[in-house]
Amino acid sequence: MIELYRPTIDELGFRESLMADEKTMSYNRAWGGTIPFPKTKWEKWYQCWLENSAYQRYYRYLYDSESKNFVGEVAYHYDEKRKIHICDVIVLAKYRNRGFGEAGIRLLCDAAKENGISILYDDIAADNPSYKLFLKNGFEIVYQDDTVVMVKKEVMK
Repeated sequence: MIELYRPTIDELGFRESLMADEKTMSYNRAWGGTIPFPKTKWEKWYQCWLENSAYQRYYRYLYDSESKNFVGEVAYHYDEKRKIHICDVIVLAKYRNRGFGEAGIRLLCDAAKENGISILYDDIAADNPSYKLFLKNGFEIVYQDDTVVMVKKEVMK
């Protein structure tokens, strides 16, 4: 069973390894691939995303209670420029195709709704087939071109 888990600052090593995994981050190739997340950045990042988020940011690990492993992460944040909440669901490559992404989307939408967020969006690289997973879970395409597919879901319905 997949659960949302609020990591402690000392548990951010999982995020560091997730962001550094080339297979996992291959979806991000168009925007640079892997993302460095060294321990020197953990405290400031943690304060912004988990301690002082004021519902404009939300971050949790996906925890598989059967294997007792973190398998991914989910998040959303408010994009001030576009005035929308952008979500993010990343499953570690070795755990993909097991339903964890679908569970993560559902749990993230539930959390957004509980926090008073009415609509979630995601920008997905056009060559990334994961946008189909979002569509399967109630999102709809609002924009698409050769580089990006933007999806949205009204979570307050």
